[in-house]
Amino acid sequence: MSDKPIIAIMYDFDKTLSTRDMQDFALIPSLGMESSDFWQAANDFGREQKMDGILAYMYTAIRESRRHNKPLRRENLLAHGKYVEFFPGVETWFNRINEYAKTQGAEVEHYIISSGMKEIIEGTPIANEFKEIFACEYYFDENGDAVWPKTAVNYTNKTQFVYRINKGVLDVSNDTDLNRSMPDDSKRVPFTNMIYLGDGLSDVPCMKMMQAYGGTSIAVYPEGQRNKVEELLLKDRVNFIFPADYRQESELSKAMESIIRKIAICDTLTEISEAQLKSINS
Repeated sequence: MSDKPIIAIMYDFDKTLSTRDMQDFALIPSLGMESSDFWQAANDFGREQKMDGILAYMYTAIRESRRHNKPLRRENLLAHGKYVEFFPGVETWFNRINEYAKTQGAEVEHYIISSGMKEIIEGTPIANEFKEIFACEYYFDENGDAVWPKTAVNYTNKTQFVYRINKGVLDVSNDTDLNRSMPDDSKRVPFTNMIYLGDGLSDVPCMKMMQAYGGTSIAVYPEGQRNKVEELLLKDRVNFIFPADYRQESELSKAMESIIRKIAICDTLTEISEAQLKSINS
């Protein structure tokens, strides 16, 4: 582990980094469907079956792919990733933020926590920027066809992945270490060193978690649609709201640099205080 303070920046994906739901760009059109029709079918199926909405859309994708004779395979989902469109500045954001953190004596790790499809995200040009991608994932059978949800990330269980990052337990099959009691000072990334970026109500559990434990939460919105996130700020669910503009001179970029600088300074002061206490007690 690095001696530098580690800062974890966690992102929702759809409408936070990408301009629309990731399935809308290529997956749904490949099935010969309009996005509105697909999501309506998924939502109706979920309500009829009293099913979790995320599992309902994952099943609907399998059902419709079979119905249209378009096998839902990992390689096809990866290929769909190259069609995803991002908000301005996203593709250069990660390197810039990493380099800025280095000037402050800190190290940044980027994570995705999304209810979208992991395979599509892995096919995007930014996939390698993330230490881990927590998202919905399929199990593929011996023929390569998606047959079962391997991981389903809904709005409330997103918070478990924040705990995983906090403790450094990134393997989703490892619940033993995740649930093991651990002193705060031995956790890999303190909550105070965490920043969560999302776009709306589906991100509220993670945003509130940041508010409760001393992290930072940010809601982003498409230019001209500030009203969609104003309530989050008014109800103290987020610290900041900014346009989804990731370019170097944007409000979001400048604020992120300030947050990183603040975390780095706080870590330095904590180290000084701990060293002084140790010298007195020795």
